[in-house]
Amino acid sequence: QVKLVESGGGLVQPGGSLRLSCAASGFIFSRYTINWYRQSPGKEREWVANIGNGDSELYADSVKGRFTISRDNARNMVYLQMSSLKPEDTATYYCQVYYYRDYWGQGTQVTVSS
Repeated sequence: QVKLVESGGGLVQPGGSLRLSCAASGFIFSRYTINWYRQSPGKEREWVANIGNGDSELYADSVKGRFTISRDNARNMVYLQMSSLKPEDTATYYCQVYYYRDYWGQGTQVTVSS
């Protein structure tokens, strides 16, 4: 079955960096676009970035120039390198794939605070 597992979250000071990872299984990983979303308490889930099967990348305006998405098809992994972090980046981050339906991981918490 399809499984997505995020990791790498934590507490970081404003201006700092984190790299999130998403381990995927249960589908032919290299063929599918993988998305990162985030959600803060009391807010709707927000799309952050995606990477296509041809390694095309798209970013939300709020993270463009600060976040970089990448994938390793040999390891079925997607990464989100986050730099110049701001307090408003604080959220639970999820990876997502559409494989006949939406699949989501359990999320990893990122807190940006001094």
